[in-house]
Amino acid sequence: MISGCTKTLDTPKEPVVDASLPVVENLKTLASGTDIGFEWTPIYSNQIEGYYLYRIEGGRMKKVATIKDKYVSHYVDTKLNPNTTYSYQMSAYSSSKHESAPSMRVSATTSTPAVKAPTLGGIEPVSFITAITGLPARAKIIWRPHSHPNVESYIIERNEYKSTSWDEVGTVEGRLSAEFIDKELQNDYVYRYRVIVKTSDGKRSAPSQVVEAHTKPAPKSLVGVKATSDLPKKILLSWEAATDADFSYYKIYRSPTSGLFYSFYGKTHSTQFEDLINDNGKMYYYKIVAVDRDGLESPQPANPVVGMTRPVLNAPLVHSAKHDGRSIFLTWNGDENAIKYSITKEFKSAGETKQQNFTGIFETNFQDSDTQVGVSYKYNIIAIDKFGMASKPSDSVMITIPKE
Repeated sequence: MISGCTKTLDTPKEPVVDASLPVVENLKTLASGTDIGFEWTPIYSNQIEGYYLYRIEGGRMKKVATIKDKYVSHYVDTKLNPNTTYSYQMSAYSSSKHESAPSMRVSATTSTPAVKAPTLGGIEPVSFITAITGLPARAKIIWRPHSHPNVESYIIERNEYKSTSWDEVGTVEGRLSAEFIDKELQNDYVYRYRVIVKTSDGKRSAPSQVVEAHTKPAPKSLVGVKATSDLPKKILLSWEAATDADFSYYKIYRSPTSGLFYSFYGKTHSTQFEDLINDNGKMYYYKIVAVDRDGLESPQPANPVVGMTRPVLNAPLVHSAKHDGRSIFLTWNGDENAIKYSITKEFKSAGETKQQNFTGIFETNFQDSDTQVGVSYKYNIIAIDKFGMASKPSDSVMITIPKE
């Protein structure tokens, strides 16, 4: 009956009970010859992943079902003994498989199996059907179990407003079964459903009343997304805060090019995300979405935002090296983002190579008065920006003040 429901005979010896988890409420039963049906109030909390159903046998709790969908609210325990009373409790469990405290105990007594009656003529449709609206990417249909003992299953049909035909989307086995969850649906979309009763001898009822289910809208698209292009070794993303009431967090998708697949890169609860990149002048494309408490994502924007780490400064380009017989004068063209320069000077003295460094030069010219005639000097200039990032050295400049 239930997608994602698994029977099991294994019971944890020591279930881990988390008192903070919500407890299952309004657990009700409906019994037949060898089946007992259950209905409860589903818990849509982010804390909950599903439910455990326990049957009490010999004073001990035996797990008889794991219901792996928190949106489910019906289950049928089958192949029971007739004319027998059974007691049950249910707990909710989290993603870590910790359990809530058990629900109130409920009991139900199976009856003597009814003799299958002939279905002369047509069989009536189900007397009550309703749809649960506002669920994420799914629709939930609930009906009242049919009273005829020959009912074997229920056929679920779906129709969309753009279509004139009805398509079969599922079959629910068992007369006491009373729920169907249609999954992987479009967000913010209306679907129509009806139920057809099928008996063990193949007869079908007329369709039930038509009900409509409106799936939950996805979060609104984010606005004001920006990416930096002037920070060293990182790209800082920022955007305006999501306005959806059930907003949960943001997801960041990244791609090295605008046209390639965008892979999940990170998530944050803040309206900023810092992408640390160990490279200069590196470019990435980003798409950022809001995610609600049910995991629905806002639409990815058609156009990404592009960010880049701060590029390395261009090496200075020396355009003159002159002397006046006593001093050497250098001038160069610098990068527009440079705020200062440093110069390395090499020369030979007494047969040894020596070096001098000049720092804190804020203009694009330099006068070196510490020179001697007949000595060759080699200069290299480096540009530095406001973050302390240095360019590659300029091409070396060689100059000698002649003796005469």
